[in-house]
Amino acid sequence: MKIAILTFEGFNELDSFIALGILNRMRSKGWSAEITSSSPHITSMNGVKIQAQQPLEFANNADVILFGSGIKTREIADDSKLLSSLHLDPSRQLIGAQCSGTLLMAKKGLIGTLPACTDLTTKPWVQEAGINVIDAPFYAKDNLATAGGCMSSQYLAAWVITKLAGEEEAKEVIYYVAPVGQKEDYVERIMSVVKPFL
Repeated sequence: MKIAILTFEGFNELDSFIALGILNRMRSKGWSAEITSSSPHITSMNGVKIQAQQPLEFANNADVILFGSGIKTREIADDSKLLSSLHLDPSRQLIGAQCSGTLLMAKKGLIGTLPACTDLTTKPWVQEAGINVIDAPFYAKDNLATAGGCMSSQYLAAWVITKLAGEEEAKEVIYYVAPVGQKEDYVERIMSVVKPFL
């Protein structure tokens, strides 16, 4: 599985790195999640400088695309040239977003009439784009998903693994990354959020 974690200038580290770390726990099954960007080098909202692993066009042929968020998402949402280089197809790709990444999904016309999740700061912008924002951490239908809140990347990752590899694989990965002494509780909580949408 080729997975593009879309990561732009001013990105939120929690969005990109948590999803990347969880999904790459499936590397032994042939999965590869990679930081994908329109720039070779990107600086996070807290000044962390990283190198992109893949160019933006990688997303067009990836099996999974996850839009991360950041402090410059509104600028990116207004960059028609950048967005037009993304040729995504939910009939053959899983596509998800969290927080302000939901705005980018909306601008790409991917959400349509579905309800969506986002963070509190981005909520009015997503609503301005004509999307019904719901007060929930996660929502998915078919091959599209959105999540709200910095720590909601775990729900996106669990959804992707469950959709493409099954519930037991997802539980095993979540169990591994969950805090010691709370592993069963974490697995139960995360799967209880994701399973109603599968």
